Amino acid sequence: MKHLEKIYDKILDDKSLEEKLNLWREEGKTIVFSNGCFDILHRGHVEYLSKAADLGDILIIGLNTDASVRRIKGPSRPVNDEKARAVVLAALEFVDAIMFFDEDTPYNLIKFVQPDVLVKGKDYKAEDIVGYDIVVGKGGRVETIELVEGFSTTNTIEKMRT
Repeated sequence: MKHLEKIYDKILDDKSLEEKLNLWREEGKTIVFSNGCFDILHRGHVEYLSKAADLGDILIIGLNTDASVRRIKGPSRPVNDEKARAVVLAALEFVDAIMFFDEDTPYNLIKFVQPDVLVKGKDYKAEDIVGYDIVVGKGGRVETIELVEGFSTTNTIEKMRT
């Protein structure tokens, strides 16, 4: 399989994700889930996601659709469309699957995935993270990861404007 095919094979619809989830669970894999807009991928994203991947065997990313990003971040966002954002994330070797969600939160996607580990940045309190109730209720855990100071999409956009 060519590299680009491998990248595109990580961007899944719900049926494909369900098939992969069943296979990974049969293999006894620990499934880690995180989510975000990942509008302009930067060092902070890469370090955060690599640390998330280290918490289990499989890393699934819930990726906000363009419409969802606009509702959350404003009409000038996203800078990169959802397909571009998904391809760049899927190119990371430690990312196993990407699934879009159109809601403002990934709650329904987390309910669908039923991850063993739910991950967000340390700027959140674990019990305030969307999906905490689902993951903890099934005996999983919620982890927060230290963010890399000085790296954010908003900071990157501001630097480009000056």
